[in-house]
Amino acid sequence: MKKKFVDPYIKKKLKKSDEVFQFFPNTLIPMPSEIEISESGTCNRKCSFCPRSAEDFKDVKEFIDTELFEKLIYELKDYDYCGTIRFSGFVEPLLDKNIFNLLEICKSKLEKSNIEMVTNGDVLNFHRLKKLFESGLDKLLISVYDGPEDVIKFEKLCNQANLKKNQYFIRHRYLPPEEDFGITLSNRAGMMAKAEYKISELNTSLKKPCYYPSYTFFLDYNGDVLMCPHDWGKKNILGNLKNKNFKEIWLSKISNISRNKLLKADRDFSPCNVCDVTGTLIGVKHAQAWKKIEKNKKL
Repeated sequence: MKKKFVDPYIKKKLKKSDEVFQFFPNTLIPMPSEIEISESGTCNRKCSFCPRSAEDFKDVKEFIDTELFEKLIYELKDYDYCGTIRFSGFVEPLLDKNIFNLLEICKSKLEKSNIEMVTNGDVLNFHRLKKLFESGLDKLLISVYDGPEDVIKFEKLCNQANLKKNQYFIRHRYLPPEEDFGITLSNRAGMMAKAEYKISELNTSLKKPCYYPSYTFFLDYNGDVLMCPHDWGKKNILGNLKNKNFKEIWLSKISNISRNKLLKADRDFSPCNVCDVTGTLIGVKHAQAWKKIEKNKKL
């Protein structure tokens, strides 16, 4: 069996996730170490290994409302949040003209947080790059899709902007299919079945645990909070931030049920029943904390 490509940045994410591990104040309830924000419904690319390459995938040119974003940030501020906030998800963040304002809001209220962004770099230039970091960005992850010549281009751009090596990370996404395109390839909870590069749904659910809901809070641009960043079909919505607060959603009944099932290697519910993701690369510390909570409930 061919060995799957594993993104080298995962080790850095694992280390950071453990470093910023937090409990809610005066409790033993873990907070998410990663808050991923998919702040629009649009992207300028349709990569073959992405669900967006499917003919029926809808591109929605809508962006997160500033007031909704501020609601989340102020709630996190109440808990002195110091984890990672990542602008990524199912979109290209730099298509949002309001992105610099969002970064400023985030950094001004959550000074201890680590703010990251994932971009394909297509609209990145010297001015935008400088402004991203002036607005509060801590790290930029550039996914290069067109070839090694762009790696050189982005290296030069980052050097011109006087960025330190720990402020950016260039990911080689132009590799051939035999090398999984340079990504940690998965079927995106079944959503790759119709993509240009097809990966089928599983016929039988994996009997393996998954830690994503133990350490990740995923906010979509419309306020929906998804169980997992791999749920491109948006089949398991835990709540909406417009009518519930951050902690309510994180500790909601559906969140706890999903989280606890996956900790027990039970993937027999949608969309996990068709998903092939290895969900234990990050979040061991969080998983142990949640298991301890469940154990204490039974005592």
